[in-house]
This record gives sequence, C-alpha cells and structure tokens, in this order.
Amino acid sequence: MRGSGSFLGILLGAGVAAVSAMAGHDAAGMDPDMALRELLDGNRRYVESRRAFPHQDSVLRRRLASGQHPIAIVLGCADSRVPPEIVFDQGLGDLFTVRVAGELPDTLTLGSIEYAVEHLGAHLIVVLGHEKCGAVDAALHATTASGHIAALLAAIRPVIQGAHEAGHDQLDSAVRANVRHVVDELKADAPLAAGIKSGQVKIVGGEYDLDSGRVELLP
Repeated sequence: MRGSGSFLGILLGAGVAAVSAMAGHDAAGMDPDMALRELLDGNRRYVESRRAFPHQDSVLRRRLASGQHPIAIVLGCADSRVPPEIVFDQGLGDLFTVRVAGELPDTLTLGSIEYAVEHLGAHLIVVLGHEKCGAVDAALHATTASGHIAALLAAIRPVIQGAHEAGHDQLDSAVRANVRHVVDELKADAPLAAGIKSGQVKIVGGEYDLDSGRVELLP
C-alpha cells in the first residue's frame, strides 16, 4: 500500500504540472518582480537543459485566439541565436517580443511597447542584448555601410564610443553600454516613466551569453 501511495503521489504531481503547463500565466496577478523571477527561472531551466516547454498545447492555443495577456515585454536583438521564448523557456502568449538589430528603440518600437503595457497588461520590460552582437561590432569597426545599414550603425556609434568596463573586452563593453543606454531611453519615455513612478512598470537590461545560454541582469 505504501508503494502504491507513492506512485499515486507521483501521478498526481505530474497531473498538476501538466495542468499548470497548459493553463498559461495569469498576467493580471503577476507584478513585475514576479514576472522577472519567472523569466530567470525559465532561463535557468534552459541553461541546465531541462526546459519545460510550457504553454504550447492546442487547448491554450485556441484559448489565446480570443486575446493575449503576456507577462513581459522583451526588446531584443533580431539575432537568430537569441529567441526570447526559448532563452526564457516560455510559451504561447507569455512574451510580447519586439526585435530589431541592436535592440534600438524608435517611435515604432516605443509604440509597440507602450501598447503592450497599456492594453495588454504587461508591466515588465526586458532589454536583451547579447554577447558578440554583430550590429554593435559593425558600429565599432565598419568604416562603410550601404543602404539602411548605415543608419542603423550611426544610431549605435554615439552610444558605445569609449565604452570600457572592467573585466570585459571592447565589444562586450560596448554591448553592455548599448543595453544600458536603451534602458535609459525607455525610462525617459513619458508613458513608461509614469508607470515606473507608480510602481506598475519595471525596466531591466540583460546580456545573453551565446556559449552558456545564461542571461545576466546588468546593474
């Protein structure tokens, strides 16, 4: 009997985990700090190769057809090696992602972020840069660029000039400086600043390590 009870406990535990995975997050009941913990926990699972692959079932997919309530907004680089849903082990409807090379904000990306805060209920914004960013590297070293690439690099260059951080090489220092600058830009955006002042919105910056998979929050 004792053995069967243990087996029943395992089955019940697995059932609860399955229901939780299908249910999705309740963004309405999640403050920015809770959302950040969820993302960091997911990143830890990813780093340790024990991803849960949550919220990817057909039941949730159909439910999400009627609306979305993401727990966080990720403004990240368009680099194909840094997909936020995988890096943070999240699923359908969990993250509102805005991606552009160098994670640069402009009026369109700001409008997207403001929309997610004001109308979708997401209160955590993560600016996600990454190791060996090609856009930042080009801004450091490229002398010429064609088409709209030139405008992209011109927007990054003033931010990273002279960037130097102890323990980091030139490129990594520039990547981190760029992330911090973007965080400051978002904090200066009037609608977002109002949310920060009221305690409803939190903006953090992070750097993704391509080798380890770990996201480090930047001070």
